Amino acid sequence: MTVIDPDTKAGWVPEADEVDEEEEMPLSLRLSIADTLTLGNATCGFMAVYFTTTGILIPHLTGSQETGMARHSAATAVILMLCAAVFDLFDGLVARKLRSSPMGAELDNLSDLISFGLAPAYFVLVYGMVANDAHQRVAAVGAIVVLLAVVLRLARFSCVTVKDGTFQGMPSPFGALTVVSIVLLELPFEATLLAVVGTAWLMVSRVEYPKPRGILAVAMLGWIVSAMGMLAAWAFDAPGGQVLLQMGCALQIVMAATIPLFATARRVNTFRDNRREARAAQLP
Repeated sequence: MTVIDPDTKAGWVPEADEVDEEEEMPLSLRLSIADTLTLGNATCGFMAVYFTTTGILIPHLTGSQETGMARHSAATAVILMLCAAVFDLFDGLVARKLRSSPMGAELDNLSDLISFGLAPAYFVLVYGMVANDAHQRVAAVGAIVVLLAVVLRLARFSCVTVKDGTFQGMPSPFGALTVVSIVLLELPFEATLLAVVGTAWLMVSRVEYPKPRGILAVAMLGWIVSAMGMLAAWAFDAPGGQVLLQMGCALQIVMAATIPLFATARRVNTFRDNRREARAAQLP
């Protein structure tokens, strides 16, 4: 109700209405469903670091010989990174279908940095401390390279516009899973470190990777679920669990190596087609 001041003849509204308007939450602070999924991504990344520390690093530093606990914790940490990848996949789909808050892009980058930058880099660092043939300081350098590669990739993603449907450089979730697959494959230390650094380079390269949409998103989700099953079989020492894990890790590494080859071949073919068309247009 509007009240008229007899002296000024001006209307004013009750103070309660003004307070309500001031206390209303700004639009920029409201979380959407997609933002909630993004926060789930960050939580999974943090818990992956937790299990890597409590189940692998601390038992090693205290002289514990419980290899089963280390295997369970390693599998749990990687499964949590896979869950983070699922959250990262669905938050983008939900944001496109429904809506995203103004904080969505920043939350996504920060969560990806935790789950696909810090968590795999820390996994490499701990590997360098517990593996028999590893060199701790060299592994620390490899872990820093992975972390900085993800930082640079996420920063570039926020600043550079690429054509629709593609990523420039290996996506950080795919890169993180490739890094932990290399470690779990238990190759010699030198080969492991070179493969990890190569993966970091692919993340900051200009090689184009397709975005997981449609059938590709379904295939990626199926692969993540399959990888979780392989890790669970390995963690509980199921028959053939070790073989399944090695097959899954090898397949992840093969995909990481072949996708750039297909992308490069496609770019070369496109370049040749364009040159052929240009020459044909110049002919009388």
